[in-house]
Amino acid sequence: MNRKHIIYTFLLGSIVLSGGCRKDLCYDHDRHGLTAHALILPEWEQEWERDYGMGWQENWPDKYGIHYDSLRPDVATGIATYVYHQDQSRSTRHLPAEGGELPMMSEGEKTILLHNNDTRYIVFNDLDASASATATTRTRTRATYSEDHAEETTVNAPDMLYGAWIESYTATPTLNPDTLPVTMRPLVYTYLIRYEFDAGLEHVTLARGALSGMAQSVFLQDGHTSDETATILFECELKDYGAEIQLASFGIPSFPGDHYVQKSTVQQQGLNLEVMLKNGKLKTFEFDVTDQLASQPRGGVITVSGLTVTDDEAGGDAGFQVDVEGWGEYEDIELPLN
Repeated sequence: MNRKHIIYTFLLGSIVLSGGCRKDLCYDHDRHGLTAHALILPEWEQEWERDYGMGWQENWPDKYGIHYDSLRPDVATGIATYVYHQDQSRSTRHLPAEGGELPMMSEGEKTILLHNNDTRYIVFNDLDASASATATTRTRTRATYSEDHAEETTVNAPDMLYGAWIESYTATPTLNPDTLPVTMRPLVYTYLIRYEFDAGLEHVTLARGALSGMAQSVFLQDGHTSDETATILFECELKDYGAEIQLASFGIPSFPGDHYVQKSTVQQQGLNLEVMLKNGKLKTFEFDVTDQLASQPRGGVITVSGLTVTDDEAGGDAGFQVDVEGWGEYEDIELPLN
């Protein structure tokens, strides 16, 4: 074989190998194909209350000592997405707070449910279908409260919860993902609760409360609350005027998700305050706050006033500090998930 023939054979072989390997050089070839996917672009609606006539944002009192906007919830750190398919199956994907690409897994009509995935106390139930999916919160017990209020489940306040529901989305194969804007709306709201003392606050060393008759759960699909009720237990912060709590809640029960429509309810709401005095004794206050909640079904301000602790109740506690850590034997118990 002469030199010219060898060179020709080598060049021909190189061309064949080069042509045969050209496709393999695309290491991410599948991503350039047509797939059914969407680009989720969330907008976070950071509202802590819905206005049903109170006008808090426009008429916020300076005496509250905090700004209205300071009660707005933070944006979540991530999103859980559920894509419901026509064959009754579902696929789950977690995205960062700024959104991202969501694979549809298959073509066809989809329903998509989204909520934030950074909660601690929220318990999600019945996620196999978007219409039945709910969020509730963990059970918490308080012996001193349950003695006189055994009729209702007692729970922790929920974490901040946002949700969104896309009723219908048709997934089709595309080279680039469809842009899908979503508004992550609050499913949990805040009540600023103020216990205003007339006298005897100096005798109080600890305070905690309970708000009864509140919704036990919320439906993720449209935000309407359950008929079942629960009592939220919480710790208060002592202030120069009394005690205060910024309490998270699903709102009142049997309330529609559409926050532009109000539904009347006969459910009563009660507010409790339990204080530990410096002499180690407990005193309890009870209030009916049904009327205040009727006009504030989704967050707002609850105020009760006229609270007193008498010198006789304080029992000559001057210079005496109860020798227990926290509530001692009266401490709340948080029950683990089953």
